[in-house]
Amino acid sequence: LIEAASHSIPIIARDIPIFREVAGEHAEYFHGETAQDLSSALTIWLEKYRLGQHRPSTGMQWSTWEQSTEKLKDCLVGKCHPIRQLLVDISELVQQDAKTGIQRVVRNILKQWLHNPPEGFRLEPVYATIDQPYRYARRFTAHFLGVPQIDLRDNPIDYVAGDVFLGLDLQPQIVAAHRSFYQEMRRQGVTVEFVVYDLLCVLMPQYFLPGAPGGFTSWLDVVADSDGAVCISQSVARELGEWVNTHRPVRYRPFNINWFHLGVEVDHACSVQTDASSVVEVPAPLQVGPIFLMVGTLEPRKGYAQVLNAFEHLWQSRIAAKLVIVGKRGWMTDQLTKHLLAHSELHTRLFWFENVSDVYLEKIYAASTCLIAASYGEGFGLPLIEAAQHKLPIIARDIPVFREVAGQYAYYFNTSSALELANSVRHWLELYQRRVHPSSVPMQWLTWQDSACQLAKIMVNFGNYAC
Repeated sequence: LIEAASHSIPIIARDIPIFREVAGEHAEYFHGETAQDLSSALTIWLEKYRLGQHRPSTGMQWSTWEQSTEKLKDCLVGKCHPIRQLLVDISELVQQDAKTGIQRVVRNILKQWLHNPPEGFRLEPVYATIDQPYRYARRFTAHFLGVPQIDLRDNPIDYVAGDVFLGLDLQPQIVAAHRSFYQEMRRQGVTVEFVVYDLLCVLMPQYFLPGAPGGFTSWLDVVADSDGAVCISQSVARELGEWVNTHRPVRYRPFNINWFHLGVEVDHACSVQTDASSVVEVPAPLQVGPIFLMVGTLEPRKGYAQVLNAFEHLWQSRIAAKLVIVGKRGWMTDQLTKHLLAHSELHTRLFWFENVSDVYLEKIYAASTCLIAASYGEGFGLPLIEAAQHKLPIIARDIPVFREVAGQYAYYFNTSSALELANSVRHWLELYQRRVHPSSVPMQWLTWQDSACQLAKIMVNFGNYAC
């Protein structure tokens, strides 16, 4: 009928409801089911046609395929459909804020999304335990935002096709325990993806406790069975792609691997609440340089032991340099921590701050001369962009992710020898004294708002997401 009307051809149609709906008053209709009934109707129509009294089809209205598609889309996911959920897993943060690098990422991304969720989505922080299903983190979120918890309940989550689930936090045991649940969500039309911070536990198992690589591999297996992963650097994305191709080559749906970069807080010292440690100045010896700073949990892969040994060589050579370490003690570092606490230069040329506030860390950054990033492996390297934010020069181990983050704006070393590292630091000091060392000032970095915007665009495919 529509095709006939598009060519201005008159229409004779059986009088049934759908033809009336399509053609309306722009067609002639006949009744009956015999050939004689149709013959009589055609005879009448031919006489009207001869006299020019037939009903033309030219006034009939119809839709283009584009208009039809838009109406179908509106029926499926338009204004009449419930707003979609962005379910953000923060299971570890709900239990405890471990103050690790991953926790900093989770807190900051969550904060940005709560204040500026992607258009068309309702942000819902969720959590689970090993033996309990996922629930809405309503009480935690209220506390996180500083609003009254008026009879809030952490009800079990609900979901429909079109929702998105993102494993933002890292909790391998919980994820492994809920493997079948993620598959059930996918069967119901929910997109399930995970943020991957690094693959160090399987790529460098010598730096982790026995049993850790096995648990991490179980987590990676779940990630590889989801719809995709968003890595915190291009380097991690490349490593994940290689791991998936090697260990999970058979898939029945595409596995999307994307990446984004982490950010830093703008004017962070002014945005953090003042606490007792924020009114305390850094020790007097740290008011005279040169002062080299290391930031991060004490663990074997961070390279603390090598750097400490390198500075012992420098001190024996009467180089007036100080080493400041900011980070809580981690695993497999008993010997290192004993060495630090019993060191003859402690509180003179060696300083270890195990627990400091964000404000106090800002003061240490401000007092420092140079950041040393000596990790043998990293997923990103937040201290590098924090150093750049403070216009602090950088000495970094020459690994791909540090090159990705800092580019030409850092001084790189590549050695396993403490003595050679001491020589690298000595060379950097010579460059620094002549003011020809690499400067981090031109280095590009993101705010947490920028970082959250990048991740949101990946997760919800929203090119016009308002950053």
